[in-house]
Amino acid sequence: MKVSVVLPTYNESKNIIHLVNEIISVLNEKYKFEILVVDDNSPDYTFKITDETFKDDSRVIPILRINDRGFAKSIREGIDKARYDQIVVMDTDFTHNPKLIHKLLHVAKAYELVSASRFAPGGDMEDKIHYISSLSYNWLLRIILGTQIQDNLGGYFTAKKEHLMNLPLDEIFYGYGEYYFRLLHFMQHKKHTIVEIPAIYASRIEGESKSKFFNMMFIYLYNAIKVRLRKYKIY
Repeated sequence: MKVSVVLPTYNESKNIIHLVNEIISVLNEKYKFEILVVDDNSPDYTFKITDETFKDDSRVIPILRINDRGFAKSIREGIDKARYDQIVVMDTDFTHNPKLIHKLLHVAKAYELVSASRFAPGGDMEDKIHYISSLSYNWLLRIILGTQIQDNLGGYFTAKKEHLMNLPLDEIFYGYGEYYFRLLHFMQHKKHTIVEIPAIYASRIEGESKSKFFNMMFIYLYNAIKVRLRKYKIY
């Protein structure tokens, strides 16, 4: 299996080198791989630091985005530029454990999208207040979206590039974390098999979170309602 890991970054200079090295150690013995660090022109020089640190490692590919920036659009660019068929997407603040990549890829032999879920049996979050609020919000999203998927905002997943490229990507990859429930929605519509495996999401190690939970709650709610209302118009 050949694997492309997509890492969207913004002001992650304190985490990115450690994370890339962790991913390399996880994948090094078993897979041919590349790691695409897609940076939204971070003022903390995330791109420059990554580029200089891994200049002699062709498996690490820093990508600098100057125009039309945004979290979901960075993921889209990483998917577009990935050379290998199996895509892994994960956050870059160590909330997503790199060691889980092995299990994601193993399960991906049987399913077309594998999602690392906080709310599947055995899943959890270190931040218990965040866990309870996110769990409650996901119940609401499940009702609005009409889905049985338990974690609609996790964003740690693997899927084949050929399946992702057959989706209406412009309808999915914009905004912030809400891109994920749109991705799951369209994957289900295309009859792709989806499975959730348990994951424990850690607390951020370094840097500051870009998430504003209550602000995003309303944005995500609006977008979930829009997906549901447009369901019968766009297919």
